[in-house]
Amino acid sequence: MQKLAWFLLGAIALAGVTAIAGVMLLKASADGFSARAKPSAIEAFVARTARGAALPAAAKDKRNPIANSSEVLAEGRAHWADHCAICHANDGSGDTPMGRQMYPPAPDMRTQRAQRASDGELFYIIENGIRFTGMPAWGTGTDQDAQDSWKLVHFIRHLPDLSPGEIQEMEKLNPKSLADLEEEKQEEQFLKGQTPVETKRHDHH
Repeated sequence: MQKLAWFLLGAIALAGVTAIAGVMLLKASADGFSARAKPSAIEAFVARTARGAALPAAAKDKRNPIANSSEVLAEGRAHWADHCAICHANDGSGDTPMGRQMYPPAPDMRTQRAQRASDGELFYIIENGIRFTGMPAWGTGTDQDAQDSWKLVHFIRHLPDLSPGEIQEMEKLNPKSLADLEEEKQEEQFLKGQTPVETKRHDHH
C-alpha cells in the first residue's frame, strides 16, 4: 500500500513537471526565447524553486562572522556602489538599464522576499552566483573577498533604510562611462579657461 502511495505521488509530480514544461514550450514557440519578454509566473516559480534547491543546506545556516558597525556598512556601501549598483541600482531596486534588461530582471533587494533570505544564503549567492541569470560569482576563494561579501550582506540588510544622503555618497563612487569622463574633462578645461576639445565619436553598428 505504501509503495502504491509513493508511486501515485511520483506520477502526480511527473505529470505536474510535464505540464509546466509543456506550457513553457508552447510559450517559447509563440514568443521565441527573447530576453525582452517578462518572465511568466510559472517561469518565476521554477526559477525560485531551482535557486532554493541549488543552495546547499549548510550554506543556509551560516551566520555572518563580521560584526555590524557604521564602518562595516560604509565599506559595504562603497563596494555595492562600485560593483553591484550597475545592475541592482544604488538603492537596491534593480531599476537600472542593465538590471531591467536581464532575464529575469535584477530583483528588488529591499523586498520582504529578498530580505527573508538568510545571511548564509546571501553570502553564497554573492560568492557563487546563480546559474541561468545575470548574477555572476564574485568569490575568488580569498579571505579578503569573503570578508567583503559578508560586509555586503550587512549592507543588503540596510537597503530598506538607505537614506538620500547615502545614495548621494554612492553616486560619487559609481563607475563612470566614457561619456561621463569626457564631460568631466571638458568641464575641467572650461574652468581652466581652455577651449574644450570634443572627442570624435565612433558609432558601431
